[in-house]
Amino acid sequence: MDKKRLLLPTLLLLAVIALVPAQEGQEEQEAPSEFVIVYSPKTLVLDPRHIYTTMESELSTGFYEGLLSYHPFSLMPIPATASDWKISPDRTVYSFTLRENARFSNGDPVRAQDFLDSWLRVLEPGAGAEYSFLFDVIKGAQDYRLGREVEDLGIRVISPTKLEVELERPTSHFLKILCHMTFAPIHPSYRDREGWDRESTLIGNGPFYIHERSPSELVLKKNELYWDAGRVELETLRVRFMADPEAISHAFNNGEIHWANNWDTQLLLDRTKIVFNPLFATSYFFFVCSEEPWSDERVRRALALLTPWEQIRNEEEALLPTSHLIPGIPGYPEIEGIEASNRSEAMRLLEEAGYPDGKGLPTLTFKLPGDSESQRIAEIMAEAWKRELDLEVGFRSFHFEVYLDEVKKGDFTIGSATWIGDYADPLTFLQMWTTDSNLNDARFADSDFDALIEQSFGQEGRERYATLGESEEMLLQKAVVLPTSHTPAFNLIDLDRVEGWFPNILNIHPLKYLRFRALRVPPGVVKL
Repeated sequence: MDKKRLLLPTLLLLAVIALVPAQEGQEEQEAPSEFVIVYSPKTLVLDPRHIYTTMESELSTGFYEGLLSYHPFSLMPIPATASDWKISPDRTVYSFTLRENARFSNGDPVRAQDFLDSWLRVLEPGAGAEYSFLFDVIKGAQDYRLGREVEDLGIRVISPTKLEVELERPTSHFLKILCHMTFAPIHPSYRDREGWDRESTLIGNGPFYIHERSPSELVLKKNELYWDAGRVELETLRVRFMADPEAISHAFNNGEIHWANNWDTQLLLDRTKIVFNPLFATSYFFFVCSEEPWSDERVRRALALLTPWEQIRNEEEALLPTSHLIPGIPGYPEIEGIEASNRSEAMRLLEEAGYPDGKGLPTLTFKLPGDSESQRIAEIMAEAWKRELDLEVGFRSFHFEVYLDEVKKGDFTIGSATWIGDYADPLTFLQMWTTDSNLNDARFADSDFDALIEQSFGQEGRERYATLGESEEMLLQKAVVLPTSHTPAFNLIDLDRVEGWFPNILNIHPLKYLRFRALRVPPGVVKL
């Protein structure tokens, strides 16, 4: 049975359970004094201008809050620092009203000017803000971030609590992207400083603030000045950074950890606490398309057609093998990727491109993250290309934290990545490949592709999905992106003990809603 069909009833059941009160005659056990989360060790980036990973985005929901935020269950945008908004009849102008009681954790009010200044900081030419391209739907924003002359930037402060945003054209996904941490405001004292997000304290406007900080953990305390502090039940949230799955598993068994994303399943006393759900994510390989001969789509496509996909995309090796970039979405069109090898077509393309039987092709270099699955697939590819073309292939592997910087250098032929959508929309998988995107590690530049993405901004519904499907098919048929599998989410958490945490396709769980579920002891049962 389709796992996605099973997910919705499970989520609905969890939402209902969260509302069930204690039964009469039952006692409630006292909740732990603090909630403990474990993440893998990483050099943290907590500056919204450069927040990049899912872990940092999730953690930052404790410190920052944008105009809108994610609903913890549906992930749809809901009012946050903005209490409400109005949209012009032509759907191009959004007028946001900020809450009068919105405060930074030091007591300073959050004002419309803070949003304007923070957004301009992201758009500053040369800043290298990874997600600055998300602002391109705003009038003049793309020209501003690319250093071009801008006559009228569509971000305007109307009053201390009124922010007006004018779009280039009606854009159906605009409210969704406002939930992204790149759109969060920073405190005015940080605007002209560097490295402030690595200091021992951090001024934010979210539900928590940093109380203690060390390389091994963060201790967060409830921000009593937060506008919605009454909804925040946790007084202390401890974030530990641990690399040892064995130690994590034992600590979870002992009740010392409440939520983790790394563990040793064999050591768990209760494996029902592993929560599995489909994720809006895809693992793929990609070509760097800026240098010959790899800039020639015929060469890329030929290598893709010489790849034994039946060895790579099979359920013995991957839970959800795929030839598509975008995970299934209702209403999204069926598109065609490269699903099987075709030696005769591959050889025809190589000869047409001037490389008969692969002669003249330079050494191909893989740059890979240090995980076994990427290495396995790359070796299958390399073996096939060596056999068919006598193509020389080199490998360079890096720790994940370093790898994110390494792929920006472009000094390789093929890289590997797993992309988790930043919002629940196909565009989050496609806009990143536009010519001017800071996340375009493939260095792919195609005016036809850019035009399709631009065209989709002014469309809605199935018409929009059809345009986005056409752009995805272009990436696949030109062999810019070679998908291998859709990636599920795995979390270790006791949902009999924790409320406010729901499995979702982005695997982002806003910290604001976490709380302990009271343990109910039936009458006559002795508490130990």
